[in-house]
Amino acid sequence: MAKSSALKPKYRRVMLKLSGEALLGEREHGISTKTCDAIAREIKDIKQLSIELAIVIGGGNIFRGLAGAKSGLDRATGDYMGMLATVINALGLQDALEKNGVPTRVQSAIDMRSVAEPFIRRRAVRHLQKGRVVIFAAGTGNPFFSTDTAAALRASEIGADVLLKATKVDGVYTDDPKKNPRAKRYDRLTYLDALKNRLNVMDASAFSLCMDNRIPIIVFDLFKRGNIKRVICGDTIGTVVSE
Repeated sequence: MAKSSALKPKYRRVMLKLSGEALLGEREHGISTKTCDAIAREIKDIKQLSIELAIVIGGGNIFRGLAGAKSGLDRATGDYMGMLATVINALGLQDALEKNGVPTRVQSAIDMRSVAEPFIRRRAVRHLQKGRVVIFAAGTGNPFFSTDTAAALRASEIGADVLLKATKVDGVYTDDPKKNPRAKRYDRLTYLDALKNRLNVMDASAFSLCMDNRIPIIVFDLFKRGNIKRVICGDTIGTVVSE
């Protein structure tokens, strides 16, 4: 990466969307403290760029509401259980961040003041302005909405410059690259193309929110060390979804 881009980030207020599976490491379920620490160290590194960082994290490593519904659980109940799983992940990531010297606040869309602040937009923005990482937990607080939609919603509320979707692959493909070796990666997409082609990297409501509020989405590989910093500094990696 060029030295000049390292000194001048392209984005100042960033929303990072992490899946719950990002915290698994070598485990089949739960949270890997080693993986949390590795992510925390990368976040500490990018905070040296003086950016403002918010995070939304999923809960699929613990419980996924949609999967529960498929096995007979009431969908709304399953989604609430999934929201609680995101709070567990948020607290685990907060612990790793603060052990690395990064001041962090967890705000929950479901009121649980003993472990997290309630989500208050003005307070969240103030935390960001003071240099704290803010982790938004419990999704939107409503069933039937994914944490991708929560990330797009919170990004819109705080006025984020970009939404970074961190995944296990290096962008958006025409098909699942693990199942189809002929799948081709997109470098750029419009929101409408992503919606029309039913690309499953995010759901339609998340794409629509970002489109309405002109927030670009960058889909990239989380597990290549340094990628978060490279994306924030404007390097061309992953897939950009924009107007």
